[in-house]
Amino acid sequence: MPRFDLPAEQLRAYTPDVAEPDDFDAFWRAGIDAARAAGGDVIRTPSPGPLLTAEVFDVTFPGFAGDPVRAWLVLPRGIPRPLPAVVEFVGYGRGRGLPHERLHWPTAGYAQLIVDTRGQGGQWGTGGATPDPHGAGPATPGYLTRGIEDPAAYYYRRVFVDAVRAVDAIRAIPEVDAARIAVTGNSQGGLIAIAAAGLSEFVAAALPTAPVLCDVQRVIGLTGEDPHAEIARYLSVQREATEQVFRTLSYIDGVNLAKRATAPALFGCGHFDTIAPPSGVYAAHNHWAGEHELIDYPWNGHEGGEGLHWTRQAAWLGARFGVTGSGAGA
Repeated sequence: MPRFDLPAEQLRAYTPDVAEPDDFDAFWRAGIDAARAAGGDVIRTPSPGPLLTAEVFDVTFPGFAGDPVRAWLVLPRGIPRPLPAVVEFVGYGRGRGLPHERLHWPTAGYAQLIVDTRGQGGQWGTGGATPDPHGAGPATPGYLTRGIEDPAAYYYRRVFVDAVRAVDAIRAIPEVDAARIAVTGNSQGGLIAIAAAGLSEFVAAALPTAPVLCDVQRVIGLTGEDPHAEIARYLSVQREATEQVFRTLSYIDGVNLAKRATAPALFGCGHFDTIAPPSGVYAAHNHWAGEHELIDYPWNGHEGGEGLHWTRQAAWLGARFGVTGSGAGA
């Protein structure tokens, strides 16, 4: 396909003025404080399986409104503890899957928490196990328009509070070094990682790749691909809701969250990516409040750098967390 977004030199300087509600910080503080006040324990149960070099636990932690959220905790055996940790958020429609599917971080010496996205896990992969007991109003098929006309009822409000509570949960694991916690994810997972870094005071590094919902008003009009196209389809029916929909989306726009993220970050971006257009990725990167770097894949789409990118992530994170040997061959 032909290139469709800004040329590289314009992307490097692209810092759009994204609408931000006046009560942005108070809105998120209230939701996070309420979730923390709801209490609840982090419950971990050993999960038997064939893995010899890792310990696996089925974890349940309290998320938004104290709702139970499921995750896998995977700890490498034979590595001195406490361990640095990576909290991984998953792509759109996927669940936490099975623990043996995502062993790259534990094999590099990290504890890994693989977090379900509430209500998802039925579109691809090997499933999820976390329901979403909340919901309001009309919506198109998918998740992006659930409760979209009310920020307090919007689906991603719950998802982002879950992400903050996932960071809280990994800090409660005694084998983990609470000062060395990173967040990561691709696509939807990249956006959730940005949210965790922007909203949690306990994130020490972030590795978002191809995040969606960054510079929302631009990317919705730039691509016809889902998930952004869900919003266009919704507005094609709910024709008078445009102002309210974009007000709600301003609370979860990755650019506004990146402005509040002070941990160092490493982004990944494919210039042929029609699902997470590069101008949205660069908008979040260029607004990031802390130290930030971005690795380009000029000839790739949403797949980005795949396995090569992970070796670069591991080398970058290993240098910051003092994990030797990470990213060999990068």
